[in-house]
Amino acid sequence: MQVPEITNAASLLPDWSELLIRLLIDSVTLFILVRGIYYPIHRRKDYLFTFFLFNLVLFMICILLGASMMKMGFAFGLFAIFSMIRYRTVSIPIKEMGYFFVCVAMGMINALATVEYNYIILLAANLLIVLAVLLLDKFVLLKHENRKEIIYDKIEWITPQNRLLLIEDLVKRTGMPIHRVEVVNINFLRDVALLAVYYYDNEIQSSEAKMNITE
Repeated sequence: MQVPEITNAASLLPDWSELLIRLLIDSVTLFILVRGIYYPIHRRKDYLFTFFLFNLVLFMICILLGASMMKMGFAFGLFAIFSMIRYRTVSIPIKEMGYFFVCVAMGMINALATVEYNYIILLAANLLIVLAVLLLDKFVLLKHENRKEIIYDKIEWITPQNRLLLIEDLVKRTGMPIHRVEVVNINFLRDVALLAVYYYDNEIQSSEAKMNITE
């Protein structure tokens, strides 16, 4: 009776050279995508940590566990879990969710893609993703609508009939080229309102940090 061979678990893991090459490709591509494309356009530092950390952690999870017999199901399962994450303390804008989606996908592609040491294919895939993001975000979608949340004290001006006066006052007091306003919340006890203001200006730092506006 022939005894089946027991596969050594360590043999399923990639060797150090393959790991380092894949990590280098992933890190360089991610740096170009996040620091070279995303930040110069959107000027938002609060999401840089999330993009880099999720990509690195997901890459290590895939490279260490994805060598088992469930590569395809494993990849789609992780992709579904991480791509559906929502933070309870802050809502992630659609554009940032798109970049988050790309960072998660890149971590899995660079960790699980079967290239058999022909890394030109992997480099070409990463280059294609970066070029697609660059063309869509910088050249095709020319106008980027920035958003800020402002605590506003003239609560009598938030009514629909005073919307133009409200925008004029906000432009005068903030110096931002605001073109539309949404009322997020009204606090009648403090006699203030939380407003979401929108403007087209890539030179102004796009941040959701709240501003307190007082007389």
